[in-house]
Amino acid sequence: MKKTICGAVLLQACACLLFGSAAMAQDKPDERYTYVTYSVCDLTQQERADEIFAQLQKPVYDAAVADGTIKSWGWLAHHTGGKWRRAMYFGSTSVQGLLDAQTKIGDQIDAKNEKLSNEFGKICNSHDDYIWRTVAGNIGTVARGSAAFSVYHVCDQGREEQADALVTQVFAPVYDKLLAEGKIMSWGWNEHIVGGDFRRLATISAKDMKSLMEARAAIVETMYDNPLGDTFTDICGPHTDYMWEITSQNP
Repeated sequence: MKKTICGAVLLQACACLLFGSAAMAQDKPDERYTYVTYSVCDLTQQERADEIFAQLQKPVYDAAVADGTIKSWGWLAHHTGGKWRRAMYFGSTSVQGLLDAQTKIGDQIDAKNEKLSNEFGKICNSHDDYIWRTVAGNIGTVARGSAAFSVYHVCDQGREEQADALVTQVFAPVYDKLLAEGKIMSWGWNEHIVGGDFRRLATISAKDMKSLMEARAAIVETMYDNPLGDTFTDICGPHTDYMWEITSQNP
């Protein structure tokens, strides 16, 4: 890629974000926040953790969706990537909503079967917690596919809003086209609210791993063909990739 920065396009993108948001303020949809616990688990016992989740936690999370405590939830199994072996996420329209749900659901799970809860904790005995806010995409509003690709970015914190503008104005149409063609089932660009070093999360899902990787290849090719791709990688260069199997979710 050529190291080219198109200032006019960036300014236009930022202007569209500012004035477009103001114009649609009255019709602004609910904010979407996601609490994710990324767990490091005993590889020889992680399938047992899946069994415990299905028996113990899943009914509690389903009930929380039914009564409006949370908007959605999902259980992810590691396919390819780093140290995280399992991930549990749930969504709400506010950070406080997430924190309230965490307390309520955690108490219900412990009260339901403390022995199983403790067994789960011994298998997946360390974790990293993140809270993300959805900046763009349909994630959190639709069911995801069974396969997901997530890119966890470390970004220049002084230029993160510029990266957001690039995604929203330049790359979002690429994701939306793949969505309309049925090549992906969801996508999201998320900003860090609470957690570790990762500042942005890009994620897509598809019906299976083959479809997922074909869509991923199309996205990467488009970014390389666009000179603004270099600008984006200048801002959010270092990253870690994960491929997940979404083994259970609601909706």
